[in-house]
Amino acid sequence: MSEPGPGLPWYRRVVYVDDQVNYVYTSETQRAKPGPVWAAQPEGPEFWDERTLWGQRWQAWFNTSLNTLGQLYNQSEGDTIDDALFTGSGESSTRPAAGTRGAVRHQQGCGTIHPGGVCGGQGLAGMFATTIASSTTARRWDAEIDDNQGWKRYLEEDCISWLRNSLEYGKETLQRKVRPTAGVSDRSSHDGLTTLSCKVSGFYPRDITVTWLKNGESRQQETYSEGILPNGDGAYQTRVTMEIDPKIKAHYSCHVEHESLLEPLSISWG
Repeated sequence: MSEPGPGLPWYRRVVYVDDQVNYVYTSETQRAKPGPVWAAQPEGPEFWDERTLWGQRWQAWFNTSLNTLGQLYNQSEGDTIDDALFTGSGESSTRPAAGTRGAVRHQQGCGTIHPGGVCGGQGLAGMFATTIASSTTARRWDAEIDDNQGWKRYLEEDCISWLRNSLEYGKETLQRKVRPTAGVSDRSSHDGLTTLSCKVSGFYPRDITVTWLKNGESRQQETYSEGILPNGDGAYQTRVTMEIDPKIKAHYSCHVEHESLLEPLSISWG
């Protein structure tokens, strides 16, 4: 961000392996702090020192880039966000986060870093020349041959090696299966109706199916889901609700399907 928000560092780098935080680096801590899965991995301090150095380098790079963009567009302040995703798979894709104006992505096998996530060999200037300002910036990047070669080596060699090691050390967590817990509740709603709620939490991996059944039949079209959300401990939670008329006698149950379960979980209401 060109300006830090309340309680937020101006630069924050979060590295994920699958959906688990590998490490976090911020402009305030100036250190790479491993996530819970990798905190105890058998890597010496030099491993995290190297991650710290790359975090500091990325911080400097983003700072310079934002300052340059601000000068080119005569922007002295604002909420511009530079979003970068570097992936070790040529099949991965990304969309800039909400509010993002520019994105940079590298895919394995690409020789240059192309804003917008495009791979090719024509260099940064050819891929980023959508405006006079961006063309000027891209030509400056392409002129920094030694620095670009360092990025290329990092992305195609060092980053891939780190990813493989991280997958190996984190495989027990990444491949784990954690059973969900579920509970149902109710509350009064409008017009004499009752809202049934089924909360399911603590499950991993993320994919799960939760539906309300009426007399054993799925009422998927009548249910509302809040989505699948992080649980704060590396697992996930979700909530599914449905409105019913309590005067109509029927048997309602919450039906849960997850790969950690040998058979679906069913919790009755009432």
